[in-house]
Order: sequence, then C-alpha cells, then structure tokens
Amino acid sequence: MIFVLSRGRLRVLVDSPWFTKVITAVILVNAITLGAETSPELMASFGDALHLIDRVALAVFVVELALRFGAYGRSFFRDPWNWFDTVVVAITLLPAASGSFSVLRALRVLRVLRLVSVVPSMRRVVSALLTALPGMASITALLALVLYVSAVIATKLFSTVAPEYFGDLGDSLFTLFQVMTGEAWSEVARQVMQEKPFAWVFFVGYLAVTTFTVLNLFIAVAVSAMQNQMSEEHAEHDREEMAATMEILAEVRKLRADVEELRGRASV
Repeated sequence: MIFVLSRGRLRVLVDSPWFTKVITAVILVNAITLGAETSPELMASFGDALHLIDRVALAVFVVELALRFGAYGRSFFRDPWNWFDTVVVAITLLPAASGSFSVLRALRVLRVLRLVSVVPSMRRVVSALLTALPGMASITALLALVLYVSAVIATKLFSTVAPEYFGDLGDSLFTLFQVMTGEAWSEVARQVMQEKPFAWVFFVGYLAVTTFTVLNLFIAVAVSAMQNQMSEEHAEHDREEMAATMEILAEVRKLRADVEELRGRASV
C-alpha cells in the first residue's frame, strides 16, 4: 500500500506543469553551455563552471528518468518518447574516450533534442511527420523518377553545349538537383541558351514540375498529417470529457438512489 501511494505521488510529481517547466529550463541552460564550450575564449575563462553545469544537467536528467520509471514502472517503456529520452541520456553517459571514440563527447549535444519530447507542440509536429513518412516516401520516389528522366534528356541535349554541367549522367543529376533547389539555376540556363535559345522550355518545364508541383506535395502531406494528428487529439479529448461526464452522472444517479432509499427508511 505504501508503494502504491508513493507511486501515485511520483506520478503527480512528474506530470505536474512545474516539473516539466524545470526540466525544460535545464535543457535550455544545458544547450547554452554546450554552445559556449565551442568558444575557446569562454572555455579559458569559465571552463570549470561550464563543465560543472553540464554535469549537474546530466545528473538532473538521470534523476528525472529514474522518477518517471518509479512513477510508471514497466509502462514507462510503452511510451516511445520515454525510449527516446533514455537512449539520448544513455549515450551521453558513455565515458569520453580518445581517438575515434572522441566523437562520443560531441554527442552530448543530443541532450538538447530532449526538448522535443518535453514540449507538447514539438512532440505533436514530430509525430505528424513520422505519420507522413509513407506518403513522403511515395513523393520522393516520384521526384527521383522525374529527376532521372530529366537528367537523361538534359545529357542528350546539352552535353556538347555545357559539358561542365551536363557532360554525363552524374553531372546532369547533380546540376538538375541544384536547379530544383533554385540555386543559380538561371546561370546554368543562360549559359545553355547562348547556344540553344529554346532551352528555356526545358528548364521552365522542369522547374514547374519539380519545384512548384512535386516539392509542394511534401508540404501538403505534412499539413494533412498535422491536421489528422490534431483531429485525433481533439477526438481523444472529447472521449475523455465524455467519460468523465458519464462517471459524474453515474455518481449523481447513485446519490439519488441512496437519498430515495434513506427517505423510504425514514418514512417507515
């Protein structure tokens, strides 16, 4: 019974708003100190203090995970975000080594990513993006197909005019990927158009298909996933409110029945 009560109190503690705010503040402070450690001037003046803050932040994260595990027990690992937090903290707990393993010390910055699991709005965005991955994979395949077909056409048409951009299939793929991002595409097009004036038809059509159509499909899929995520959250909230309302009504009916029973006994 004492264990149940302590677990209940732990749940109240770790789920309280002030506890979340404290962890968020620690994450932000730790992010600032990790950035400050990249400055030789700051390290020369405040190196010991920065290392101390970093160790304190890591200790806070370990204690927080221990409290959450104590509050939820085995159900702690049913939440993917708890797995995420555990892996991030476990990586930063690995001892710093020299040589090829010295990168482990740089991985301490991964602790900043815990902000994603702490802030509900960020967690909602990441969950929506993960939900949208299948649709994005289909769009990526379509984009790769368009890029490949366009690269083959461009190599055949412009390899002799601009060999530095379209000399072979690999060059054409890289150039058209650059054009798709909008980076200096006009320079490439103008150089080709000096020899082939009607080359603008190819470039304008390619940009219309890739940049203005296919790439915007990524945004459409992401927005649709966000809307579905919010709709599910609203539906879950409505179900919880309905369940709470039904529970209150059941208690009211029980009280009314008890009152009627007491009245009957009093009348007798």
